[in-house]
Amino acid sequence: MTEVSTSPWWVYMILTESQRLYTGITTDPERRFQEHLATHEGKGAKGAKFFRGHKPLKLIYREAAENRSEASKREIAIKKLPRNKKWLLLHN
Repeated sequence: MTEVSTSPWWVYMILTESQRLYTGITTDPERRFQEHLATHEGKGAKGAKFFRGHKPLKLIYREAAENRSEASKREIAIKKLPRNKKWLLLHN
């Protein structure tokens, strides 16, 4: 995982129970993971609708971005990658 503790924005990936990958942006990846988990469990509504049907297992990737704009651009780029290239990000 690429980490720069001074970064206010992060691009992250979550692995689900069904082995799907979810990519998003946030200022706090751990908090966001908990929001997605609460949405799946029916205990909250702040997580993505995707997680109503897919149980998040763990935060598997995060990458620092300079600002929200850069985080959004990187999120889009990652979402366009084929699945195997997304997995390669985890090992670099």
